[in-house]
Amino acid sequence: MTTILVINSGSSSLKYSLIDIEDERELASGLIERIGQDVSAIAHTVRPDAAGEAVVTMLDATHETERRVADHDEAFAVMLEQFAEHGPSLDEHPPAAVGHRVVHGGARFYAPTLVTPNVEEQIAELAVLAPLHNPANLAGIVAAKAVFPDVPHVAVFDTAFHQTLPPAAYTYAIDAELAAEHRVRRYGFHGTSHQFVSEAAAAFLGRDLGALRQLVFHLGNGASVTAIDGGRSVETSMGLTPLEGLVMGTRSGDLDPAALVHLSRRAGYSIDDLDALLNTRSGLQGLAGRSDMRDILAGRDSGDAAATLAFDVYIHRLRAYAGAYIAQLGGVDVISFTAGVGENAAAVRAEALATLGFAGIEIDHGRNVERRRGIRRISTDASRVAVLVVPTNEELEIARQTSRML
Repeated sequence: MTTILVINSGSSSLKYSLIDIEDERELASGLIERIGQDVSAIAHTVRPDAAGEAVVTMLDATHETERRVADHDEAFAVMLEQFAEHGPSLDEHPPAAVGHRVVHGGARFYAPTLVTPNVEEQIAELAVLAPLHNPANLAGIVAAKAVFPDVPHVAVFDTAFHQTLPPAAYTYAIDAELAAEHRVRRYGFHGTSHQFVSEAAAAFLGRDLGALRQLVFHLGNGASVTAIDGGRSVETSMGLTPLEGLVMGTRSGDLDPAALVHLSRRAGYSIDDLDALLNTRSGLQGLAGRSDMRDILAGRDSGDAAATLAFDVYIHRLRAYAGAYIAQLGGVDVISFTAGVGENAAAVRAEALATLGFAGIEIDHGRNVERRRGIRRISTDASRVAVLVVPTNEELEIARQTSRML
């Protein structure tokens, strides 16, 4: 059996998944949160084993504990303890490689890349464009290499899928020399998810990926939409950073940049103040005091004015991007919703597409509100555009890309 260990290392978390790449089955996964704090949370989930024994429930298969985990090196030691204690055995399923999620690859990395000392240096250098993500991603790489020194390590970049954007899409209309000097351009994010979902949608429909015009809405706490033409990203809503574009849980999305100048001059906001405002006190949180779409929908249903406005602003932005991207593609064949909000909030899906009947989009209400696992169609049989709910699987996509690169 060939297994790939997938690592997603955050500033205070370590998420991991052990995947049998031959049949694309997850054997186990885990999450270590609040690294460096007084008490860290540890959860390790074991999937049905390679012998195909009866599937146990998620509750029975998940082992949760709490203890202090000081840093990422200790987090990897804890991960090994979890595998040793709860399975599957890494001796029986030794990783053939380790795939790492890296958020920002700039314009340099357009494909999964074997980690070398030079690549590590470049990931560190690109931290200026992703100060909250790249240093944590690199810490995970360093710690993983210490634990698994004899297998290849592969970096898979969130930005890589968007390296096919044309210059007209990635270029900002500011001083060209200044932009080039400081690498100011659109990079896009969530690329691993957008790639996985667009390929899964084509396979589900039994259609040629290269012949499809697709929109993929990745709607979670962070949110983005990508226009995909023939399997290639041609437009995406996130920009230099993950802040641009759609309204998100705590991020503002699009904003007149002069508003920042105004707040600096009139309210005395520093650069750090503005950064915190846009990333942690904006979006749904800023509008309604709640960042979770479930709370927004509950408030809207109960007549809460702030929640209703937050929902309306969120939908307004989704419709604006949908219309713009359909125009850029010259039409659309498939629209997919994914991630926490996209997969679970039927009201968001229905309202986002409610005004797009002119484009041949018809939602089937019964299919849309049905809750079941797996990829499914929520458009009517007569709809010219297939509208899908596609559960994303970034870990599997990282494993696939790691395997292909090797």
